[in-house]
Amino acid sequence: MTDDLVGVRLGIDWGVARIGVAACDAAGVLAFPVETISPAQDARVVRDRLGAIIDEHAPVVAYLGLPRHLKGAEGESAAKARGQARWLATAFAPLEVRLVDERMTTVSATRQLREAGRSAKSQRGVIDQAAAVAILNHALDTERLTGARAGERIEGKGNQ
Repeated sequence: MTDDLVGVRLGIDWGVARIGVAACDAAGVLAFPVETISPAQDARVVRDRLGAIIDEHAPVVAYLGLPRHLKGAEGESAAKARGQARWLATAFAPLEVRLVDERMTTVSATRQLREAGRSAKSQRGVIDQAAAVAILNHALDTERLTGARAGERIEGKGNQ
């Protein structure tokens, strides 16, 4: 692994109802759930929680899921994710923010939680964290296969 690919990374599943956050160790071997944040809260609360997570984990990059349609086209949800990625890149500069395809991550996370014995009702609080872990694992797998960061780098306002 090159030195470029060393350091904690975050995975973020930014949904309408919840924001799931995951992190990994500096070697990029183990991804684990961190927290679920409600985006319905005041924007300042969301920024403070994300800021606290970033301060605690000191990531070198944050991977944000880009929800594409199954055929790969981008719709309204993808446009929102792009806006959220620009906000993250601006609010937490110089943190590198990258968008990665998240097709099927929630479906995969739901299946894994169900196989682990979690009922649909008990999944609500952790499904977004599990989806964030899936996003991060996908990015880590891509890093290992290509030797480069996964996804599309997003520049924040003032960072271009």
